[in-house]
Amino acid sequence: MHVKRVYRPTVREALAEVRAQLGPDALVLSTELVPAPGWRGWLGTRVVRLTAAAERPEPLVETPPSTPIETPDLSAPRTPVTSRRHRSPDDSARAGVTARLVAAGLPASLAEAVTARLTDAECRGGSDRALRRALSAELEPLSGAPADYERCEIFVGPPGVGKTTTIAKIAAQERVRHRRALNLVSADGFRAGAIEQLRSYAEVLAVPFRAARSAEELQAALTHARNPILVDTPGRSAADGEATRMFEVLCQRRHVRTHLVLAADTSAPVARRVFDRYAPLAPARVVITKLDECESVTPLLSVVREQGLPVSYLTTGQRIPDDLWRATPASLAAALLREPATEDYSCH
Repeated sequence: MHVKRVYRPTVREALAEVRAQLGPDALVLSTELVPAPGWRGWLGTRVVRLTAAAERPEPLVETPPSTPIETPDLSAPRTPVTSRRHRSPDDSARAGVTARLVAAGLPASLAEAVTARLTDAECRGGSDRALRRALSAELEPLSGAPADYERCEIFVGPPGVGKTTTIAKIAAQERVRHRRALNLVSADGFRAGAIEQLRSYAEVLAVPFRAARSAEELQAALTHARNPILVDTPGRSAADGEATRMFEVLCQRRHVRTHLVLAADTSAPVARRVFDRYAPLAPARVVITKLDECESVTPLLSVVREQGLPVSYLTTGQRIPDDLWRATPASLAAALLREPATEDYSCH
């Protein structure tokens, strides 16, 4: 029995979400009116929490009003807040907003920076729009959403983080929304079924596909592609003997952008080891996947901040072409505030 909880503004929306995820035969167990998760709760917002079940051998999953993402630890040295905005020591409203943001899960440095961007009137009023605007501005350095594709977009990372599915989502969104066919290349001949999985996506999307089981086949696939190429790589480090020649072919090409793909629940120590392992490939962007399975993305974003790399895409769930957004300041803010992303946040 698979049990799922969803949080939505109304019962109708909660029922629609449950049926979309569990099917029309889902059994409603309970409905409750509860404070909204995150910072919206302390502003007095209340939502419907609906618990439902369906026959499916999966564990309990909670779905808050949007992507269950916590806040990044932006504790790196930064310009003091007082140098960007004069603050009165007696400004209790401003101090109260900062304290409430910290209580809602934001690190003190980020909470202070966000509050510093608000006017005194906005602090007293607690405007949702003002908070989103201020948070978006603070998250801008983490935004690395690409304006267009390089000749070759390479996706690297440990096994099981969602590289293949991410590539399929990007290609599907481009095909559906812009009628543009991107070339898909699978160089992951080490994982059983990896090539067949990406090939099946390419067939459904009617886009060019090449399988590369050797360095020579990879070189040929990259040379003959006419459109931008999305390359799925094996979940092995650049130092792995089996994959070394593959990565050498990729690193020697021009107009290449490498995305390091990491699951949102990756711990800080593991993330640092992954960055070290893939450092020879010189990743220029980070893709954060499986946000819907993450209790807190703070540890991972702290390491991303340390590495000085921007985030290119955010993903949640397995739906294609959905569940993928460009990591714009607005989409990052929406995720951190537990608000649903909109079409404005999706790819290109």
